[in-house]
Amino acid sequence: MERDVPSMEASLAASADVDMRLPLFERFFAAFPERRASFISVDAASRRMTDETLEMMLGLAKGEGWVWPLVAELVFTHRSYGALPIAEYDAFIDMTVAQLGDAAGDAWTAEAASAWQRNADALKAMIRKARAQWKAAMPAGAPQLAD
Repeated sequence: MERDVPSMEASLAASADVDMRLPLFERFFAAFPERRASFISVDAASRRMTDETLEMMLGLAKGEGWVWPLVAELVFTHRSYGALPIAEYDAFIDMTVAQLGDAAGDAWTAEAASAWQRNADALKAMIRKARAQWKAAMPAGAPQLAD
């Protein structure tokens, strides 16, 4: 998906002066209000989660080898939050793309939207793969995974 990189980087550059994390989290909490209680510090988590989500999608577009180990680790460590439905992962990723589009403003092109969505879909597939592999590797001790 290397062809996606220029338009993805252009939309990131266009949104650089916009703090999109708090509007993103408000969007997420509007859809999943019960999840707000899972966060000790929304400020701290929103910085990390927003950056990591964007970095993983851009990393996928660039063919970076570090993306898979990070996704696998994050899926494993998220077990401490209980049975997270896959719909929450999907929604957060899609909301991140939508919020980036809002932040990029006029620089958000159809090409950028398609590029980010392709890599968002690849990230969602990678999360499913990681969840399945953790479940297979630790059937008795695997976290409960809600579908």
